[in-house]
Amino acid sequence: MQLSFGQAKVRAQKLRRLIDDYRYNYHVLDESIMSEAAADSLKHELAQIEEKYPELITPDSPTQKVAGKASDKFVKATHQTPMISLADVFNEAEVTAWFERIQKLLPSAKFEFLCDIKMDGLACALVYQDGVFAQAITRGDGKVGEDVTVNVRTISNVPLKLRQNLPGRTEIRGEIVIFKDDFTKLNQKRKKSGEPQFANPRNLAAGTIRQLDPKIVAARPLRFMGYDVIRDGVATNTQAYDLMQKAGITTSGQAKSLQKLAQVFAYIKQLDEHRDNLPFNTDGAVIKIDNREQFARLGVVGKSPRGAVAFKYPAEEATTVVKDIVISIGRTGVATPVAVFDPVRVAGTTVQHASLHNADEIARLDVRIGDTVVIYKAGDIIPQILKVLRELRAKNSTKFSYRTALKKQYPELEFERTDGEVAYRVKGQNSNLILKRAIEYYASRSALNIDGLGEKNVVALVDSGLVQSIADLYTLSVDDVSRLDRFASVSANNLINAISASKNPPLSRFITALGIRHVGSQTAIDLANHFKSIENLAHATLDELEAIDGVGHIVAESILAWFADEDNMGLLAKLGQLGIKPQHQDLSGGKLAGQSFVITGTLDSMSRDQAAERIHQLGGAFQNAVGKNTTYLVAGGKIGASKHTAAEKFGTKIIGRQEFLEMIS
Repeated sequence: MQLSFGQAKVRAQKLRRLIDDYRYNYHVLDESIMSEAAADSLKHELAQIEEKYPELITPDSPTQKVAGKASDKFVKATHQTPMISLADVFNEAEVTAWFERIQKLLPSAKFEFLCDIKMDGLACALVYQDGVFAQAITRGDGKVGEDVTVNVRTISNVPLKLRQNLPGRTEIRGEIVIFKDDFTKLNQKRKKSGEPQFANPRNLAAGTIRQLDPKIVAARPLRFMGYDVIRDGVATNTQAYDLMQKAGITTSGQAKSLQKLAQVFAYIKQLDEHRDNLPFNTDGAVIKIDNREQFARLGVVGKSPRGAVAFKYPAEEATTVVKDIVISIGRTGVATPVAVFDPVRVAGTTVQHASLHNADEIARLDVRIGDTVVIYKAGDIIPQILKVLRELRAKNSTKFSYRTALKKQYPELEFERTDGEVAYRVKGQNSNLILKRAIEYYASRSALNIDGLGEKNVVALVDSGLVQSIADLYTLSVDDVSRLDRFASVSANNLINAISASKNPPLSRFITALGIRHVGSQTAIDLANHFKSIENLAHATLDELEAIDGVGHIVAESILAWFADEDNMGLLAKLGQLGIKPQHQDLSGGKLAGQSFVITGTLDSMSRDQAAERIHQLGGAFQNAVGKNTTYLVAGGKIGASKHTAAEKFGTKIIGRQEFLEMIS
């Protein structure tokens, strides 16, 4: 039916109201006034009207929930009111102690409470101006977050216009989450298509909202769940929840106003009994003083408000079997033992290793290879071994010897333990020396090939204090560097440009640059081709690693130990925050794909490293010794007897330097 402009205007207004009613009933009231298919049909009709009459498009139209253009970075945004975090309490005694403290501060006050579930997602603030969605800011450090407006705009249950007339500025705070069923369906879909599965809903929600391409965000089932309103005239937290519901903001549906502490304890207990059946993950409950004037008068202590606490439920536990104990050498030279065990689900994620901290902790637990252990998550984040189930220990079990393990795993190193310290350290190497070597390797030709980061310049940067970790390279400025004796303005500028150019390295080179023990260039390429991203590699299991051709048990354990080290994971997180994004390059279709090379002698026109790099670029494999999988032995000079014998044994073809150069041209 053809509509005139006037008819189309009226029709569009009615469609928007009806679609908004559907969204409100579905997301806020958990009711449905029509099927999803019918709602989609209405949205389609509205889109057709607006396509014909673009002047009818309004900022709050449901059709404007579209993915915008991809960005190359997020802009920082300052919170008008800080998004401070809550202090944790873990039992009724600590809740009682909190309440007694605030009673002493306001002895004449009559306190009431607002309790709600603590949702496991990404904290975010939505800003509305005169009721129209204007901005979305992540928590960040509480004072400054990131502007993610374009991404949040695509979330289906975020209203672009509030249903209630609220002039001026209104800020809604809440969590961006993914429901458990939606997460399961998404992983099932990825499994069918052969894509890696996501680890848990919280990490996926946080990672998704920080995607630079909003089309990716729009394709994932994110939801916003409100828990607070920042606006004048809201006297209690109960009123804030009522306002959110009337305005069209989805909340948890678990909030309750309570008058007595005994009711708070009953609420916590009842919530614990049914929280596993809720559609979203949770690790606790939030207890707030309901009266906002009282809340404000109580003030802030440290980084937390006195008027609220977060009650944390006991960490979920699971049992598994210790397959091995490997030792990781951290950036300070400290040797940290790591238990590797059969993958097990704990608090919503799959874990397969846990730090054992030091030799004394191993002795205290008396943990041994082959033991069945109880795993829990400290603060629902870090996997830890709670205890050993010695009743299940094998009769032939032997105590774990820390010194023996150090000698076996690091035969080339010496370790020492200073009196009064629990840690073993690499003898004769301080943290600065280890850092210098790590940066030199990170910047080396076989890794990220950062021009200007040779030994002397690295020493100058570390000794000056400008660089205290690899991540600090990416915070350097030309002014910082040019103040050092070794640098003039031009050389400082060249170095900063070279460092900046390394922000999007090939994934294989980035893996090499991390300096994981036993992982050279070719193994890094094999890992990159198999896992496609550093995140997938970080979550790889021992069995998955050992299934890769060329990755044996020792190499696999070394990789697991590296990613089990909290310092290493902290470094990766910091690099990600600074914009370092390794890119996987699929070279499986290169002209040398499926072929492997060993080079003996010199090639005159290029070094061995340059030849290896060229082989890798063309999809081939570079090897140090002739084996059964070697395709060619390149004779750049006289072939040694052992290589010649190996080539004959395995049927490896021997070619000259000229033929090789023609192959890689």
